[in-house]
Amino acid sequence: MATNLDVDIAAIESLMGMAGFKSKREAVDAAIREAISWRQQLKALDALGTLDLLVHPRPGALGMDARP
Repeated sequence: MATNLDVDIAAIESLMGMAGFKSKREAVDAAIREAISWRQQLKALDALGTLDLLVHPRPGALGMDARP
């Protein structure tokens, strides 16, 4: 799907030089995916305070020996 956007060409070219992208399209696609990934990570970090991440398996579970 072709899309026309008014973008900062200098910023795209800078990204191309830093990351070694061969085309503007490749640089923009990577930047979009990275932005999505970054925001997903931030969302996950926000959830860390609301989830009980400690797992307390009962003795003998998962092949673990009971310890005194």
